[in-house]
Amino acid sequence: MTDVSPDTSRGTSSTARRLGALLALSIGAFLFVTTENLPIGLLLDLSAGLRVPTSWVGLLVTGYGLVVVLTTIPLTRATRGISRRVLMAAVLGGFVVTTAASAASGDFWVLAGARMTTALSQALFWSLVIPTAAGLFGPAARGRAVAVVFAGTSLATVLGIPVGTSLGQAAGWRLPFILLAGVGALAVVAVVVLLPSSSRSGAVRPHPPGRPEPDPVAQDVDDRFGYRLLVVLTVLFSTGAFVSYTYLAQFLVEISSLSATAVAPVLLLRGLVGLAGVVLAGAAADRWPRATTVAPLVLQSVALLGLFASGTVPVVAVSLTALAGMAFAVFTTALGTQVLRLAPSRPELASAGTSVAMNVGIAGGGFLGGLLLGFGVRGTALLAGGLSAVAAALALAGPALRSAMQHPVARPGPARPGHDPCVPAAGVHR
Repeated sequence: MTDVSPDTSRGTSSTARRLGALLALSIGAFLFVTTENLPIGLLLDLSAGLRVPTSWVGLLVTGYGLVVVLTTIPLTRATRGISRRVLMAAVLGGFVVTTAASAASGDFWVLAGARMTTALSQALFWSLVIPTAAGLFGPAARGRAVAVVFAGTSLATVLGIPVGTSLGQAAGWRLPFILLAGVGALAVVAVVVLLPSSSRSGAVRPHPPGRPEPDPVAQDVDDRFGYRLLVVLTVLFSTGAFVSYTYLAQFLVEISSLSATAVAPVLLLRGLVGLAGVVLAGAAADRWPRATTVAPLVLQSVALLGLFASGTVPVVAVSLTALAGMAFAVFTTALGTQVLRLAPSRPELASAGTSVAMNVGIAGGGFLGGLLLGFGVRGTALLAGGLSAVAAALALAGPALRSAMQHPVARPGPARPGHDPCVPAAGVHR
């Protein structure tokens, strides 16, 4: 196991320094999640300001996720011998430049190009941040360290997206991007000063020369079935989440009859409930990994199907939106600790694989939701809940699927002399 225990090359590294580095990583998570999802809160403002349909604004989320999907694994492999401090500083520095460019964009296509470039930074960030955070404190504290990182993602929904939405509505959509770039510059300085320099990215077991690299979803992990199932669940879960979430502002205005100014407070409530979910998941993920993975799948399916059925009632729509936010926060926090448990020897590549899965869902969810807008925004909640229900059913069936794969039923074949067809041949059971 490598890069999961505390950095010991500088034995004098203080707890305060490591906590400061962890906080900087959490701020990075806050920045990327806020920036990726800010067009959701500013959907109507960007549509009016750039004079494009809301479905085009949705593509700012879809395209962002698609870039992350296509580039995460290649970038992770290409940079795995570089110091994590150097990589993190470069990643956050790239965020600052491209987010400032987003604020200066004059039309939709320039903004789209700036965001796609920001997505390149995010592609590396999510493959690095979980193993880097865990490596600061060691395996005994990895659940809590991962929870601190994901507290940054929840704060993005509590503060970043709703505050950015309010500022964008009041002073124009460019201001939130300018402020995010400024906070990013501070995070760069903190990473350079506080993150240990000797920590390497992507430390892996030696790979035999002349052989192809293992696929990141079929890599040498402790539990291949568990990892592959986790990837599938992540795709289904995140697709369901973003089919609905990408167009949530439009749903709340058109279906729930809320005013446009009420969208930001609803997002704030969603984020607060999600933050509570992070706290719960951080405390429970190491003790009950299966429960903290399955429960949010069930909760999201119930919340989104309920939103389809009863979203016309404002108080019900707001409550179910908050519950969906808790489900997302719990699952993503549990996902980080599950990756470290299933793939301790290849944490960056394993994190890259689940990051790709999450962004397949983000891109696919935004795209599918955009297609459904032609039939009415209410249908986004139905499809979202259905996909989440499939993920929940698959997770609940996981143990039975594992058993079936590990102990297949032997098919009877032609009887051979001295062979009893009722006795399975050697090698059937692995």
